[in-house]
Amino acid sequence: MKIICIGRNYTNHIEELKNERPTEPVVFMKPDSAVLLKQHPFVIPEFSKDIHHEIEVVVKINKVGKYIEPKFAYKYYDEISVGIDFTARDLQTKLKEKGLPWEKAKAFDGSAVIGDFLPKTLFSSVENITFELTNNAKTVQKGNTSLMLWKIDELISYVSQYFTLKIGDVIFTGTPAGVAAVKPNDVLEGFLEGKKLFRIQVK
Repeated sequence: MKIICIGRNYTNHIEELKNERPTEPVVFMKPDSAVLLKQHPFVIPEFSKDIHHEIEVVVKINKVGKYIEPKFAYKYYDEISVGIDFTARDLQTKLKEKGLPWEKAKAFDGSAVIGDFLPKTLFSSVENITFELTNNAKTVQKGNTSLMLWKIDELISYVSQYFTLKIGDVIFTGTPAGVAAVKPNDVLEGFLEGKKLFRIQVK
């Protein structure tokens, strides 16, 4: 199982972090050990004092593909969800300043929350789906897939140029603005078109 993540795919989040707008998708990966197990809390790691939540739409690959054309990408997934890409922002900032890879800040154990999946057929268009994250019942992030710089099918096609996609791989498609630090006792809930797909306790 590969966890393929896309960075800087929403303009408002790029502006929020004062990043340069990319000319092609920013891709990084998490190992399978990054997946937060169901019913487990998210424990803030001791190496960071600034863990941020980043809610994202997640798609699950349903068949093997390489060099997938955008017009055929829709055939390679039939389930969609939301998840959190937890980020050690303080550590990431230090790594970026030195031009070093992000893995320690992005791919640590428990850094990938994956919600329950829904059939893609429930939605009239995957290019117009609203999703949101609440923290202690207050909305903290909200986005719509229509605002992606690169749409889901474009991302699948792009990523498949570099990595063979296999059954069960997941793609995190980027986060909108509103990222912020989490603290102990926070309760994070993720929604896709109003349907709650995960609930996470922070410790």
